[in-house]
Amino acid sequence: MSTTISIIYGSVRDDRQGIKAAKYLENKLKERDVNVRFIDPLEYQLPFLNKMYKEFTGGSAPQHMETIANHFRESDAFLVVTGEYNHSIPPALKNLLDHFQSEYLFKPSAIASYSAGSFGGVRAAVHLRVILGELGTPAISSMQPFPAVQDLFDENFNVKNERIDKSVNRFLDELIWYAEAFANKRKSDGTPF
Repeated sequence: MSTTISIIYGSVRDDRQGIKAAKYLENKLKERDVNVRFIDPLEYQLPFLNKMYKEFTGGSAPQHMETIANHFRESDAFLVVTGEYNHSIPPALKNLLDHFQSEYLFKPSAIASYSAGSFGGVRAAVHLRVILGELGTPAISSMQPFPAVQDLFDENFNVKNERIDKSVNRFLDELIWYAEAFANKRKSDGTPF
């Protein structure tokens, strides 16, 4: 079975540092032969939430929204990469997440967080866990922080700290396990609704 995971990255700032962590995670998933859909709010610019994807009649949603919905429907899981803005998640990430609903249902998620400081964005990650649960994509128990993200990677998105590499391997093992388990259950029994 081939697993597909959407990486949802949340920052639109100039000189984004978290993109390094997101690209590193993308490379690590591809090393495992996972199909990756990389969702970057700079590439898929959605308007401020006025109308959810489900509220458009078939085929009338804006093209970027339609593309993201298709990627999410194809996905077995979601890996959300968040920075920490005032102890919470970036507004671009919240806006992107809120445009969709049924596309997340009965598929697991995982949270990677980052910050310039030593906590690695974990306060935002804790907040994000609640949001993902409400969206119907429960987060796995492990979270992956990237502290001092600006200094953590080389120019090819390789991590400079081998302890991070070890924890990421365990983190991704857990996510893929849940992705496969949920996919098998959806295939054998469908979903509750």
